[in-house]
This record gives sequence, C-alpha cells and structure tokens, in this order.
Amino acid sequence: MRQAGRYMAEYRELRKKHTILEICKTAELAAQVTLQPIARFPGLDAAIIFSDILLLTEPMGIQVEFVKGEGPSIGNPVATEEDVGALRPLFPERDLRPVLEAIRIVKRELRIPLIGFAGAPFTLASYMVEGGPSKDYARTRALMTTPLWPKLMGKLAEAVAAHLNAQLSAGADLVQLFDSWVGNLSAAEYREHVMPYSSRIFAALKGPSIHFGTQTAHLLELMRDAGGTGIGVDHRIPIDTAWGRLGDVAVQGNLDPNLLLGSREPLLAAVDDILARVKGRPGHLFNLGHGILPETPIENVEAVIERVHARTTR
Repeated sequence: MRQAGRYMAEYRELRKKHTILEICKTAELAAQVTLQPIARFPGLDAAIIFSDILLLTEPMGIQVEFVKGEGPSIGNPVATEEDVGALRPLFPERDLRPVLEAIRIVKRELRIPLIGFAGAPFTLASYMVEGGPSKDYARTRALMTTPLWPKLMGKLAEAVAAHLNAQLSAGADLVQLFDSWVGNLSAAEYREHVMPYSSRIFAALKGPSIHFGTQTAHLLELMRDAGGTGIGVDHRIPIDTAWGRLGDVAVQGNLDPNLLLGSREPLLAAVDDILARVKGRPGHLFNLGHGILPETPIENVEAVIERVHARTTR
C-alpha cells in the first residue's frame, strides 16, 4: 500500500539526487522506482506506479512544493471565485505525459498487474484550500457550504476522471482513487458534498477500480454506492465486519501498518487473523490499511508477503 519509497534503501539513494517532483516528472525515474519493490520482493502480486496525487493540480494552475519534514505545501491556496475560475482544464496526454510514459515503460517489464491512481476530489480540494495538510479541515468544510464548492469539485472530478482513464489507456490494469482524508467528514457531509463527484468519476472509468479512504467505517456503504470495483478498508474495523456491510464487491485491506514496525510474532498473528476472517472468499486483495511507514524493516515486509502466500496458495 503506497508505492516504493522511504522504507527502501534503493529509493533513499535515488532521493539523494532527485526531489520527489523530479522523479514524478521523469518517466524513466518514475518507472525505476516503481520496479524497485518488484525486484526486491519477487513475491509481490502487483505494482503501483510511482507518482503523487498533487501532480494533477500543477497543470491546473496550483503551485506545489514538498517541504522536508512537513509534506506538500500549496503556494496559491484556493479561496475565492477568481481562484476557482482560474483553474485550467486537464489534458493528461499533454499535461501528465511523464506519468503515462512511466506506465508504458513499466508495462514492458512487468509480468504482474500495474495499478494506477489519482487523488479524489475531496482530498485534492482539502490540500488546495488548506494550503497543505490539515488537522480539522476547517477552511475546506467552510467552503463546502458556499456556491464555490460545486464549481471546484466539478473541475476536479473532470480532471481526475480524465487522468485515470488516460492511465488505463496507457496500460494500467486497474486504478485506485485515493480519498485519503474523507473519513474526517460526517456521513451527511459526505453524501451531500463529496459522493456526487466521486460517483461521477467511477461512472466515467473504462476499467476496474479501487475506492480507498481511511477512518471510513461510518462511510463504507456510501463509498460502495459512490462506485468502485473494490473498496479499501483500513485497520480500524475488522475486515469481515466491513465486508459483511459492503456486500458483493471486492475488498482491499487491512493490516495495520504500525504492526510492521514491531516484532514478528504479533505481526504474523495479525496477518493470520485477517486471512481467517476472509476465509478464502474470492475478491480479497490482501494489503495494508494505509501506507507503509518509512521506518518499516525490510525483513517484516518480506515476512508478510511469504505468510500471505503460504496461507493462501490454492
């Protein structure tokens, strides 16, 4: 869960020479990073293209910078009608060609599926409005109640759908929509202010998809209804409980990433517990509940992969 990165020495070496945005915008480097975990862990069943959800916002007119230790920073936050009106339409083959070319390069090397992805409109909007990461999303929630919100979300939904379909056309086998921060909303807020735009994206997709969020136990049925071939489930809810509520969809999840930092016995016990709850039901994509953490020991990643394969081989 989450592409190769800070937990891998190979990636850290590359980052000594290049910024995140330089890697994302150089197809050969993005392809190299995508393939790093596949070379390191031959047992992996899929790869995910190396990119960043905010890459999509730059050609729309947003100034993005990654500040060490703080994460993404937006130089021109969206606050007014003029700001929303100034956002430009996205043309992926022109504006995000390095991402698409990286997919084409990787597909020539891979013998396993490749996942593409993009940020969902709410998560993108939260960065664009707040100016960066936020704890309470106060500005975003305030904007939700104004006539500006549908205009902003409509533009983002159109851009995201175009980007995901371009990735599918370039060779991605499926795509994931990351609505990472939507769990901070109430069900009522999600239903009125977010769901229509996510639904618009899934309705436009021309291939299989995963709909992902964190802290979304109260939103699972709404997210399912918004769309997605599969629904990502985080570690805060038992996977069998979540799947019982979701019904006939694929489910991705849901190992707690923090367990990878500790000792082997409780880690593998948690893996076994997830597999026992799933009971071999078709449609389970074993994964973490959120992104792998930078401090994660390589040996623990390897142990999880080996355990899942040992317990699920048919």
